[in-house]
Amino acid sequence: MRISRLDKMEKIKVNMEGAKEVYKQVPISKQDGSPHFSFRVFTIGPNGHTPFHQHPFEHLNYMIEGQGCLVDENGREHEVKKGDFVLVLPNEKHQYKNKLPKDPLIMICAVPKEYE
Repeated sequence: MRISRLDKMEKIKVNMEGAKEVYKQVPISKQDGSPHFSFRVFTIGPNGHTPFHQHPFEHLNYMIEGQGCLVDENGREHEVKKGDFVLVLPNEKHQYKNKLPKDPLIMICAVPKEYE
């Protein structure tokens, strides 16, 4: 069993091309003995965004705080906000954007442990 406190974990800046003001924390991963999933928490700063990207695995998202949008492969923006769950399927191109000028967009992102 493992209990992690998010407020005690270091936020690591995401250094991927196309990322702006994105920080990652990993409260549960294969290093903790998780047999299937890694749980990451991403904080997207005001006016920040993730890269517009795709990958060969699904990820499951839960919006902890804030509001923003999820951009689909056709460039359409879909509103997301605190309390929303999102399923991004394998190879589905996507991007998260925080359009707020002051508050962060914070979300849990669960992925198969092999892709952490």
